[in-house]
Amino acid sequence: CPTSHPPTLQAAFAHLALAFRCDVFTLQQRVQVEKRARDAAEENIQEELGQCQAALERLGSSCSDAGCKETLEQLQRSLAVLAAAVERATSAAEKLGAVHQEARMSRAAEVMVQHVENLKRHHMREHAELEEMKRLIQQNSRNRQLAETQDDVEPRLRPHPLMRTFQQGSARRRVSIAVIPKQLLVRTGPGGTHT
Repeated sequence: CPTSHPPTLQAAFAHLALAFRCDVFTLQQRVQVEKRARDAAEENIQEELGQCQAALERLGSSCSDAGCKETLEQLQRSLAVLAAAVERATSAAEKLGAVHQEARMSRAAEVMVQHVENLKRHHMREHAELEEMKRLIQQNSRNRQLAETQDDVEPRLRPHPLMRTFQQGSARRRVSIAVIPKQLLVRTGPGGTHT
């Protein structure tokens, strides 16, 4: 993982990833186990309620007092209410378990989303650094090509050393001729007379 990420977030993400893999591996087996446990609990409750109902019926057949019969009828009504309450409690327990699981999944999803956001930010930062590096490399390459081109052109523009010597000598002769008076430049004869 990138070193810029918080270690606790990375550890939480790794723990969640491992837990999800283990959960998927054992999910079907756990579903079957929990289903059997629920069915057994419901059967036990229904059996207890049936035994209570049978006991009340036996008492009703042996009870002749009006007050006793009224009490038995009240007990039977309470037993029916209890049976309905058991069914509602079972449904509510399933919903509560689903909500608890949703809360756990929400926290896990939040950790995963944060981890993914960190990965995205790290990727964008590395992408920007890579683009900047590419730009610098291209700029350096262009500068190097320009320098090599100038090195190739300059020798052609510079005169040859012998040519520079000839040009310097010609310049000195022109200067020497320029400073000689015109009278001395007139050609004289063998006797020194002007021609």
